[in-house]
Amino acid sequence: MLGFAATVSPRTARTGEPLAKRVLSLIPSAPRGFAAPLDPRAPVLGRLGGLEVRLARTRAEIRAAQELRFRVFYEEMAAKPSPLQKMTRRDADGFDRFCDHLLVFDRARAGEGADQIVGTYRLLRQSAAGRSPGFYTAGEFEIDRLVARHPGLRFLELGRSCVLPDYRGKRTVELLWQGIWAYVLRHRIDVLFGCASLAGTDPSKLSDALALMRDSAPAPAEWRVRAVAGRRTTLAPGVVCADPKRALGALPPLLKGYLRIGGYVGEDAVVDHQFGTTDVLVVLPVSRINPRYVSHYGADAGRFAA
Repeated sequence: MLGFAATVSPRTARTGEPLAKRVLSLIPSAPRGFAAPLDPRAPVLGRLGGLEVRLARTRAEIRAAQELRFRVFYEEMAAKPSPLQKMTRRDADGFDRFCDHLLVFDRARAGEGADQIVGTYRLLRQSAAGRSPGFYTAGEFEIDRLVARHPGLRFLELGRSCVLPDYRGKRTVELLWQGIWAYVLRHRIDVLFGCASLAGTDPSKLSDALALMRDSAPAPAEWRVRAVAGRRTTLAPGVVCADPKRALGALPPLLKGYLRIGGYVGEDAVVDHQFGTTDVLVVLPVSRINPRYVSHYGADAGRFAA
């Protein structure tokens, strides 16, 4: 899930926890409005005006991020919530406790000791995936084969990205990138990957966007990943993008960003009927990132650092 309107497949996590414990952990206790008390220990990774980006440090912040995700995925978009999600009004799963959660705060909307969370991104490192049910994206794409081909590299899965409608602009995108870049440097990440979603479940109606990505960012053999057998949808080779400029403009902002900085897009798509999307896989080796963007954010991630 790399774009603001992106989501991932609803794969059920096998956490090994008793069901009652998992259900109780999902009952909302964070303040409404996606706000959480500020943790003074959390370092600020970047700041633009009244917006800040940093990692979640408390359970209250993670719960607030889950509420924000529910608002975007299930209320604004077409995702279909489970009975439990309807009750808790949170998008939560068994992967959350193994992930780091990148948060964008609007400090100008802070009140009564709480800061407003307006955007979030979920980060799952390969080392943590070894303790979790695996990578979430593996429910749609053959991620394990990709990792196995590069045993000496560190992988980072990006997912569950969403931003409130009023904040879907350049500043929020730049802060999310600032936070991701700082995280990549801190953990010496070599490869970023994740699902990017296009709204709609009819690939034929998305052929322009799919053809544009296939032709402009094809993955070489060493980075090529197929969709899981049985879920695979492949665009016919003869299909071409009729209007590349219009197709590019319609892509989610973060997906366009990944294409600009050097991301590869897989040849397959996966239709996710629960979320009402068609997903593609984006793989971005850090060594391939356009030097212009490294310079923009700083080789030490200091461009927007507080």
